[in-house]
Amino acid sequence: MAQQDKQQDVVVDKGQASWSDLIKLEDYWAIWLGFAILAIGLMIYLPNEPKNLRETIAESNAIMQMEANRAPFKTIEYYKAADAKGMKATSTPLAKQIKTFQNKPHGWSTNPVDAFFMDSERANAKKAKADAKYQKAKAAEQEALAAATVAQKAAADADFGNTELNQKASDAISNWRNKKFAAGKAKKKTKAKPYNQLIWLIILCITLGIFFGIGRAAMGYSPVKFFIGFFFVFTIATLAYVAAQQSTMKGLGIGYAAWAILFGLLISNTVGTPKWVMPAVQTEYFIKTGLVLLGAEVLFSKIVAIGIPGIFVAWVVTPVVLITTFIFGQKVVKMPSKTLNIVISADMSVCGVSAAIATAAACRAKKEELTLSVGLSLVFTSIMMIVMPAFIKAVEMPYILGGAWMGGTIDATGAVAAAGAFLSQKALYVAATIKMIQNVLIGVTAFGVAIYWCTRVDCTPGRSVNAWEIWYRFPKFVLGFLAASVLFSWIYASMGADVGYAMVDHGVIRGFSKAFRGWFFCLAFVSIGLATNFRELGHYFKGGKPLILYVCGQSFNLLLTLTMAYIMFYLVFPEITAKI
Repeated sequence: MAQQDKQQDVVVDKGQASWSDLIKLEDYWAIWLGFAILAIGLMIYLPNEPKNLRETIAESNAIMQMEANRAPFKTIEYYKAADAKGMKATSTPLAKQIKTFQNKPHGWSTNPVDAFFMDSERANAKKAKADAKYQKAKAAEQEALAAATVAQKAAADADFGNTELNQKASDAISNWRNKKFAAGKAKKKTKAKPYNQLIWLIILCITLGIFFGIGRAAMGYSPVKFFIGFFFVFTIATLAYVAAQQSTMKGLGIGYAAWAILFGLLISNTVGTPKWVMPAVQTEYFIKTGLVLLGAEVLFSKIVAIGIPGIFVAWVVTPVVLITTFIFGQKVVKMPSKTLNIVISADMSVCGVSAAIATAAACRAKKEELTLSVGLSLVFTSIMMIVMPAFIKAVEMPYILGGAWMGGTIDATGAVAAAGAFLSQKALYVAATIKMIQNVLIGVTAFGVAIYWCTRVDCTPGRSVNAWEIWYRFPKFVLGFLAASVLFSWIYASMGADVGYAMVDHGVIRGFSKAFRGWFFCLAFVSIGLATNFRELGHYFKGGKPLILYVCGQSFNLLLTLTMAYIMFYLVFPEITAKI
């Protein structure tokens, strides 16, 4: 172990380096394990298409094309055809069984036992309560549909030549879609069934313990010691999910990541993390594997679908905020640690924890600095995902603009989706897509930081740094992230957008790899807490500089992102916005 750490600090000379010298075994196994999961997902889902998938898609597309030629806006018939072709591989019996295996603890309100068990009596009572709410939401949807039908008929009677009638019809149809979206969410709750998730959690724990233990054994560590400690880490991760699934906590946006770190910190700073647990406290190992899976979710076709406005919001604003915040931290706030400065800047401007991990690896930040950055990110993410949708509604900001604003500023992908859902289906789509576009910058940021640190920060006078040192510093797991993105984008494109939506997006990704990614991230956050001592963090808070840096940087991010989103979506490319 000491020898391995020592080797990581040595500058690698060209001609003397072998592949094993140039890539950390941990990164190597994170890539391989990540791709193993993706490969299994492909083998499970791709051969099992929903019945009549392609025929339904062809019929729906014909109707949608006809309606697009008939009216200057998306008609009721257009949306109904789009809904009909929205078949998902996750709806098959096999996919539902896989979900049961992967599933986190269930939601609960007052009784935490509901997170693990529910008998038939309680399930039926819950279903009856949900049915009443669904019927109310369904009635609201039908009322909105009737109003939309009347408005569309009035526009059609004028041969779609009256701008005012067309706009009224478009607004009425949009209202119907929002009501339908709400009814769909209510309907999901009517499917309450009895369950015993505890058994499946134990099976999942054993499976993941073996899965990660193989990699640890290949790296020269004891798989038995890892496996024993892993049970403890997984248990804390499960409790973090239980806390996050409580209805009030869910409403406040306090997710599993915050609870995982909190529980870990409570243990490490009170009774102390047991020594037998430490072999399984592997923050980077867990999160790097999860980041490879995240790469599969970054699909190029979705980036293109939202067009240039989204690319400008994500790829122009983000590097400007990152660089400006870092300079501000050095020149104005005078952060004593450059590594803490850049990790906070990347965390806040790019995409939260994922970017922080990659950046910390590139600049070799201390684990305490990474913990502090992640903690700040989680606190502000929870606040922003509640405050921003409320503010957007209060000032009557267009929801597409609001979605773009949230997608470019809220750190966590899950929080972005939740915040977008508070507004509308369109806001959710725009917010999630822009965040996905922004995720591409994880690799770019890590590479840029590696170059800058090698050539400007860690380079001593009279010493040159060759390309091998930059390569050695670069976090190799990012290559897995990028490779997964390219591979799945190609698979998605080769199938076509509609089949790809059903089989890749709502099959391999949402039905398989995404759930594993959530568990891996949760294990990583638990590990962060278990490995952190408050005494080690104390001096970093001196003068409140990290907090000042984050608040100022995020304020600049909010202002610049909103400005860019308005210019791109409403002034430069309004025709793209109209088609969303």
